[in-house]
Amino acid sequence: MNSKYIKENSNDVVHHLEYNAERSHLIIPEYGRHLQKLIDQATKIEDDVERNKAAKYIIQVMGSLNPHLRDVPDFQHKLWDQIFIMSDFKLVADSPYPIPSREVLQLKPDVLSYPQNFPKYRYYGNNIKYMIDVANKWEDGEMKSALVKVIANHMKKSYLSWNKDTVKDDVIFEHLYELSDGKLNLIQSTEELLNTTDLLRTNKRVSNKILPVGQPKILSNKNAKTGKPNPIHKNQIRKPL
Repeated sequence: MNSKYIKENSNDVVHHLEYNAERSHLIIPEYGRHLQKLIDQATKIEDDVERNKAAKYIIQVMGSLNPHLRDVPDFQHKLWDQIFIMSDFKLVADSPYPIPSREVLQLKPDVLSYPQNFPKYRYYGNNIKYMIDVANKWEDGEMKSALVKVIANHMKKSYLSWNKDTVKDDVIFEHLYELSDGKLNLIQSTEELLNTTDLLRTNKRVSNKILPVGQPKILSNKNAKTGKPNPIHKNQIRKPL
């Protein structure tokens, strides 16, 4: 009788179960255990032709998990890199792309040099300082005067956003003079910035939260004109509380 159809003993099946703690580590768990076993089997094939056939078949299986990206050249490159990584760089196959190495994979990225800015007036932000530096480079004229006034109004708006209080224009002019290293001087000028009330109203309008899509609005049960409760429609049935 063919061994394929021999009935297995239930005790042998139970005693030969595989537990995750006893299994090998999955290098890329997204592809699952079966694909990892296919790669392990392809790595052990001695014939070069058969091993290359097995590698291409495994690439097709990996690509079938993402069929919309299967024929993209960059995605194919990614699949070939992953098959060598999952084989622990033991697979020998003819890849149409450069074969990655363990050393390159384990390289650590360079440390990013984050900007370290410690402004004195943090509520103005770094963008204000950049705008002031640009204004310092401009030649005197109407354009520079208009830019300086815009910067001063934005500084006042930022000041009110964080402090929620009235502020005199002289304070903003002093801060502008200090941040510009004395190059933008409006302390003695007769310029007037926007009204505090208008700026606070603008900040409040911008900070209002927008209801998410699909969230129902809370409607009042009173008529807006008369202040009386809305009449119940004849087809509307009230459920008992």
